[in-house]
Amino acid sequence: MGNFNLLCLGDIVGPDTLSFMQKNLGAVRKKYDISMVVANGENVAEGNGINPDDAEDLFACGVDVITSGNHVWKKNRIYSYLDDKEEIIRPANYPSSAPGKGYTVFDTGVARVLVMNVLGNMFMDALNCPFETVDKILEREKGRYDISVLDIHAEATAEKKALGYYLDGRVNAIFGTHTHVTTADEQILPKGSGYITDVGMCGCEESALGVEVENVISKFKTKMPTRFKLASGKITLNGVLFSFDKNFKLTDIQRIKEEF
Repeated sequence: MGNFNLLCLGDIVGPDTLSFMQKNLGAVRKKYDISMVVANGENVAEGNGINPDDAEDLFACGVDVITSGNHVWKKNRIYSYLDDKEEIIRPANYPSSAPGKGYTVFDTGVARVLVMNVLGNMFMDALNCPFETVDKILEREKGRYDISVLDIHAEATAEKKALGYYLDGRVNAIFGTHTHVTTADEQILPKGSGYITDVGMCGCEESALGVEVENVISKFKTKMPTRFKLASGKITLNGVLFSFDKNFKLTDIQRIKEEF
């Protein structure tokens, strides 16, 4: 066996980006010899959220596990789908009564990969502590996985960094989502975990987080309610590639940016 290459993609924004993924993700998988793809899909539908059809399209084009965040509840049809489909998860620190699950173990045939999702508390919904939530998952799933992955969907960079260092040596691959802006701090932490504060987004780069810039400028200038419209134009795929050796030890982390 060669390297196990795990590609983690930032928030997929809008139907145009979904079409982009359908046309190009296969080529990206081939180019980087990808073993598994984890992607945040909570913004793929028009007006935020994700529908079951969107999720099925993402799976069909090469995404193995879909993570999410605070927008996952925007489309009601996703609720029962979250309960039924193991490969799509919502943040684990929502109450247990919420639809769906906060983690899954995906078996690629080469590696069993534990994928977890938490929501930050700073400037976000006041949920259960993400630190304690991950601790409990790791204890519950001990011995059932070869590689562990965490999507931290959070606003505050300090909270993401703190969680990264807290889990260093216990979670193999840690990546942040939500801000839609790629950070340049990809690194292997002292105890061996791969970390990046935010992987950015997959969407129209000439935008404000995927939305038409003029809409956002108007919102900031007028402070009035503004109807946001998704931007159109050149789509960019942003993600991070975690590479593991045959013993599932992390050997490299690199940012990926692809335009077609």
